[in-house]
Amino acid sequence: MANSKTNTFLFTFLFIILSTTFLNSHANAVTRTYNVMRFGAKPNGATDSTKGFLGAWAAACADASPSVIYVPKGRFVVGPLVFKGCNSSDIVLRIDGTLVGLTDYRVFQGYDKWISFEFVSGVTIVGGKLDARGPAFWACKLAQGGGGCPAGVTTLSFTNSNNIKITGLLSLNSQMFHIAINGCQNVQIQGTKVIAKGDSPNTDGIHVQYSSEVVIRNTTIGTGDDCIAIGPGAKNLLMEGIRCGPGHGISIGSLGRDVEEPGVQNVTVKKSVFIGTQNGLRIKTWAKPSNGFVQGIQYRDIIMRNVQNPIVIDQNYCPSNIDCPTQVSGIKISDVVYQGIRGTSATPVAIKFDCSPKNPCTGIKLGDVNLKSVNQVEAARSSCANAKGMAFGPVLPKSCL
Repeated sequence: MANSKTNTFLFTFLFIILSTTFLNSHANAVTRTYNVMRFGAKPNGATDSTKGFLGAWAAACADASPSVIYVPKGRFVVGPLVFKGCNSSDIVLRIDGTLVGLTDYRVFQGYDKWISFEFVSGVTIVGGKLDARGPAFWACKLAQGGGGCPAGVTTLSFTNSNNIKITGLLSLNSQMFHIAINGCQNVQIQGTKVIAKGDSPNTDGIHVQYSSEVVIRNTTIGTGDDCIAIGPGAKNLLMEGIRCGPGHGISIGSLGRDVEEPGVQNVTVKKSVFIGTQNGLRIKTWAKPSNGFVQGIQYRDIIMRNVQNPIVIDQNYCPSNIDCPTQVSGIKISDVVYQGIRGTSATPVAIKFDCSPKNPCTGIKLGDVNLKSVNQVEAARSSCANAKGMAFGPVLPKSCL
């Protein structure tokens, strides 16, 4: 009898402990929602709603619980937004409406970012549209060569941040870069779309540097510069299901502008399509001394449609023609694989490896490549300088390695 009472007591005690634990964990999982309109934002496409967005962010960050900052349908005009300093490590910015830049682009003078997240962790952006109203700024740059114009702003930037997700976002008509990832770890971008005119200056789609564990999937980019640009210090990057065009392709570089510069390593681009772009798969370095490097790059299952330079390594980049023509690139390029690359080249040279005479490219591999010239009069060809490697399987045009 005593054992029965003891067992009943223990069971009751354990039930209370487990129930309390469950209720506490359930309570902690409650997500609070902060509607930007509660903080003064107006969806009328005219009222400056900057303070409303910053107010919603401050409220969400003041609580360590998971939070949703909600942007309902409508057009919300906002100036520069800087989001940082947050207690919460789980904030979702859910956008059903459109964030619109200020009409006068000169208001951004002194800023280099429109929407900036700094030193944050666990931020997710879901849906929505960012309309930076770039055409007036582009016109200024194109008409004056940049003189007399502001420097321009990146639409969306993450700096020194971790565990970031961007899904279903549309970035439209950025003044400069659309999305920039700088000094971040564990970033996922998927189902995103970038749109700008093919002649819009310096409007890179996604720029990644000094960052690791970055995944970009099922994303469409049409712009006036690189669809994706990979800068110094980038490692462990995966790009899959990218549709690029118009634009300058997916570029590693330009690298080697500075002597002291971290390298780029472990980058994969696969199952992607390039349509009417200036370049396809490009590695670009300044013709200057540098201790940087590029290694462990894989390009697999890529389709080129009327691309001017489908495969290109250019280690003689020197747009200003100052100092560079008398120097050579110090960047060491090695272990680069091109496999399953097929389609059409808009120029006769479909494959061009123009490597550094001081540091020749090594470990270049071409396999299952079939690139034909759009111009039926002249067959596509390869061009190699200071490049060492091998071809395996069918390669067209014939490998020059």
